[in-house]
Amino acid sequence: MAGATGDLGSRIARELLKRGATVRALVRPGNSKPEVTELQDLGAEIVTVDFNSVTALTKACAGAACVVSALSGLREVIVDTQKRLLDAAVAAGAPRFIPSDYCIDYTKLPAGSNRNLDLRREFNQRLDQAPIQATSILNGMFTDLLTGQAPVVLFGIKRVLYYGDADQPLDFTTIANTAEFTAAAALDPTTPRYLRVAGEVASIRGLQQSATAATGQPFKLLRVGGLLVLATMIKVTKTLMPASDDVFPPWQGMQYLHNMFTGRPKLAPLDNARYPEIRWTPVREVLAARK
Repeated sequence: MAGATGDLGSRIARELLKRGATVRALVRPGNSKPEVTELQDLGAEIVTVDFNSVTALTKACAGAACVVSALSGLREVIVDTQKRLLDAAVAAGAPRFIPSDYCIDYTKLPAGSNRNLDLRREFNQRLDQAPIQATSILNGMFTDLLTGQAPVVLFGIKRVLYYGDADQPLDFTTIANTAEFTAAAALDPTTPRYLRVAGEVASIRGLQQSATAATGQPFKLLRVGGLLVLATMIKVTKTLMPASDDVFPPWQGMQYLHNMFTGRPKLAPLDNARYPEIRWTPVREVLAARK
């Protein structure tokens, strides 16, 4: 597994270990994150490997039943590093590959509407040409982001901010649920090319109800404008920081919200029932647990 020391990746690794899987975590030389020791203590095999070497990666992937990627980054990582990992998986004879997608359905979005998702689309076009069984996990937005990072549920002023239609269905899944589902899929040799899940499908009006129920205080809606307003704000923000090397600059999050508010990347059909042991965490519970 690649990316096992990140937030999502470490959770996937833990879920795999819970299910009795043998986990081999590929880490870069010098990686001193506490997750390395934690995973090792839980029984994972830690393999230090040069991610720039297909030969080294091939050796690290030897005997793998499924190569799982939870890498995070821009082109250098999502396209280039994952391509080397893919080449290594094929060379090692691994039968299956799960790429680092974990997002809304970029297959339904026009090119150029989201930088990070464009990179995932580009890599997956290469993945589709490789002689390996691939499965992408699509889960909408991480519900956890609603507690602060995504400027939608504004706790300070008791408002739910949005653009466009307050009744547009949106997909939300917690990081924990995404990790559980990915682990189950990694151990399932019958997975299709895409698996789509949503811990909860909620509109902005639904988020308003969840925020009110979670806090015991009435939240109101705050419509900033239509989708054209948000698109204009994205252009202005990108102009102010055009060459950002940040994986998640402000305009990237705005692009993600714009994509969701259009309804184009809505996940359908949902595959939640594929692994019935998973309990899907609703938005209300996430908001109620906010510290």
